[in-house]
Amino acid sequence: MSSPPRSTRRPPPFSWPQEKRRLREEGYELVAGVDEVGVGALAGPVVAAAAILPLEARFPGLRDSKTMTPEQREEVYARALRRGLTCAVGLAYVQEIDSLNIFHATRLAMNRAVHCLSPTPDYLLMDGHLPPDFGLPCRAVVKGDALCPAISLASIIAKVYRDRLMCRLSLLFPHYYWEENKGYGTAPHCRALEMYGPCPVHRRSFSPVGRLQQLSLVFEETGPGETLGEVGEGRIEEDYGRAEGE
Repeated sequence: MSSPPRSTRRPPPFSWPQEKRRLREEGYELVAGVDEVGVGALAGPVVAAAAILPLEARFPGLRDSKTMTPEQREEVYARALRRGLTCAVGLAYVQEIDSLNIFHATRLAMNRAVHCLSPTPDYLLMDGHLPPDFGLPCRAVVKGDALCPAISLASIIAKVYRDRLMCRLSLLFPHYYWEENKGYGTAPHCRALEMYGPCPVHRRSFSPVGRLQQLSLVFEETGPGETLGEVGEGRIEEDYGRAEGE
């Protein structure tokens, strides 16, 4: 007996007004957007952000962070803080990226961001194809950072946070021009890799970093059981958190 033919009908394109109506009808009130940045970088952590944006909120200027200038992202970030919106950031560090792989490390960062939100959202909208198990109702939206305001806001928060973090890491490792390339594989960054080798916050599981195993730079001593990657990223994250709270 032959199986019935599969439906070839494509799902309707995502519409934020329709999605907003559905969420209201199903009783969801605290809806958070989730997005990440830094997946393709050669150095530094993956950063995910989660942001609760009221369904009826008016927040001009939200769009895909990749289409915005740094100044525009900073302005939106500052307005989100002034309005007291509930936001959280989660990181997956270089050692986790290399041990888990980038896919699972990204999921880890997203889960950390979501579970830092207070109050806890009752629904999540995330950018991408396949949502991880957040333990909450969730929908993945392809190109959601351009289509859904809450995801756009999360995208901007994650981008601003990671860019600032990479600029601070650049103070520890100035040879790689992270203040300009944010850890991505630009020509100056790759030339510096060839000249100096990778530093402790480079991702050894990524090419071309993996083939440059011997460090050419001398780094400071760390405590027992620590690596400079963990210490450097952790210290800067703490400093950044304190600056944000001032």
